[in-house]
Amino acid sequence: MPVRPASTIRKPLAGLLLATLSLAAWSHGDVTPQAVDTKELPQLGESWKDQNPYRGHEGAIRIGSSAYNQNCARCHGLEAISGGIAPDLRRFDNDCATQKDDRKKAMCVKDNDEYYASSVRKGKVRNGAVYMPPFDGMLTQEAIWAIKSYLETRREKPL
Repeated sequence: MPVRPASTIRKPLAGLLLATLSLAAWSHGDVTPQAVDTKELPQLGESWKDQNPYRGHEGAIRIGSSAYNQNCARCHGLEAISGGIAPDLRRFDNDCATQKDDRKKAMCVKDNDEYYASSVRKGKVRNGAVYMPPFDGMLTQEAIWAIKSYLETRREKPL
């Protein structure tokens, strides 16, 4: 049986690998942040709020659900249930839910709101690797807080 040169084997394998990667990238879908229509929500102005101003707001929850599915679900999972790529956002406020003291619980919620807004706006980078892209300038404050309002309805441990 004749022996084929390595180059004749590598070319088809390289082509197969390239086709597989192209298909995977194509099936991933459009990763460009999608615009969120927030015109029906009270406008928040230029200054960033340090707490979610839309907490419990039905319109914000509805808009946030759609915005989450368009911009966050591909990494954080459908309905905030992570498939392992990124954190499960249903657990985001778990540490606050276990607080017995109302003052401490309120401070915990405020701290989590600040952390959430900072994370979404600035993204997450460690050792030069981007774990979450920054959305500042791509999503409005209204859209970001609407997403948080939706996530609060998905909590694993309700406050």
